[in-house]
Amino acid sequence: MEIKIASGAPLEKKTPCLILGVFEGKPKTPLLKDLDRHLGGSLSRAFRDKEFSGKQREKLLLHPSSALAAERILLIGLGKEKGAGAERIRQALGAATGFLQERSLSNFAVDLASLAVRNLTLEALTQHVVEAILLAGYRFLRYRTENPDELPVALSKLAILVAKKNQVKEAGHGATIAQAICRGVYLARDLVNEPGNAKSPDFLARQARSIADETGMKCTILEKPDLEKEQMGALLGVAQGSIREPRLIILEYHGDNNHSRPIALVGKGVVFDAGGISLKPAEKMDEMKMDMAGGAAVLGTLLSAALLSLPVNLVGIIPAVENMPSGSAIRPGDILTSKAGKTIEIINTDAEGRLILADALSYAKRFDPRVVIDLATLTGACIIALGHHATAILGNHEGLIRQLLKAGEQSGERLWQLPLWDDYATQLKSEVADLKNVGGRPAGTITAAAFLQKFAGDFTWAHLDIAGTAWEDKGRPYIPKGASGTGVRLLVQYLR
Repeated sequence: MEIKIASGAPLEKKTPCLILGVFEGKPKTPLLKDLDRHLGGSLSRAFRDKEFSGKQREKLLLHPSSALAAERILLIGLGKEKGAGAERIRQALGAATGFLQERSLSNFAVDLASLAVRNLTLEALTQHVVEAILLAGYRFLRYRTENPDELPVALSKLAILVAKKNQVKEAGHGATIAQAICRGVYLARDLVNEPGNAKSPDFLARQARSIADETGMKCTILEKPDLEKEQMGALLGVAQGSIREPRLIILEYHGDNNHSRPIALVGKGVVFDAGGISLKPAEKMDEMKMDMAGGAAVLGTLLSAALLSLPVNLVGIIPAVENMPSGSAIRPGDILTSKAGKTIEIINTDAEGRLILADALSYAKRFDPRVVIDLATLTGACIIALGHHATAILGNHEGLIRQLLKAGEQSGERLWQLPLWDDYATQLKSEVADLKNVGGRPAGTITAAAFLQKFAGDFTWAHLDIAGTAWEDKGRPYIPKGASGTGVRLLVQYLR
């Protein structure tokens, strides 16, 4: 999408459609008065007749004919001005973009001054506006070959309007930041939406190499013989049921020339999860192509970090496997030996994500990270607890958790902290091994994190369970149906 920043009066901008933000109860701003005058009072009548009031995401499309330079004016409601912030702006512009796409409009302009809210700089406001528009415009259409007229129109041009020439540079910087972040989100969404038959562990490894080639990052891929040498018995145990061999993907980004200790991002990369011998129900099993969303978020985050030249050192670690039932698959009752030397009794083969993450966390120790954050579509229990509106966060360092909670509020990818008391770890005790891979039905999200803590105890560590937020069933203003790309914007905000 071509994005340009321009200065001048918005009502003089020639465009197929001009988007103006309107706060509820604020129908008489100078801009709206001027617009009403050009429209012969029709806007006042719309307010008076309650056709439009500015409620959140409410829309009114106007056709001013020759009265104005714009062919159309779209008013988008922002809700009450008090309490409005970044997420309100993103929701509004996402809704506006979807509305225009449905009407085959791919070229439009946005007036920033009408969207201004307290505590948001012009740069930040521009970032949120462009993010929302780009993310709302995303579609995964690679495999659609018939009836092209039925497909949503692809966004082509966006004009961001500022009041003064000296604001163009600041707004342009915000747009550049948004584009870099959205590149990472698009990558994560594409990888998650990719079907299982195309998406092997080696496929993910090749995507990582492509990112490294573009950005100059170091990429290391460990194949099965390498994993055997590393004694990654937990990861190899999960992978042994599939004919597609596992990979451990390592990307290193060096943005801090002071050689500071890196932040390690570890992402679950189960390219398809049938559950293994503990087979999942058939209903919605097709969605289990998204069980590598944590790994996709790590790849997207590193891409965005490199494009933004963030002054930080990062290492991304993605254990990539496929969890399938077969004659060679692990069984309930089997005992695996992890890279850390801990033995694990397998109670349920569908609790595989924690097994591959255990070995990945152990591998991360060689990088001496100052912080470790893992992301995983780990537990269905997380969806029961939090639905699809928040990611669960657990960890061993309250300062890190607070930083991530704040980044979640700022980015719109909200987190909710669950406790990780020692009491929960008792559910993982095994009679025949060091621990079990599941702790029963109670507190499933917490006991999964307690399992990971056994392998991350030496780190400043946080765990993000994105099971409920990595996939969107219905579609929201700037998150279309399918993969959400959750984690990228959150982590980039935290790193920035």
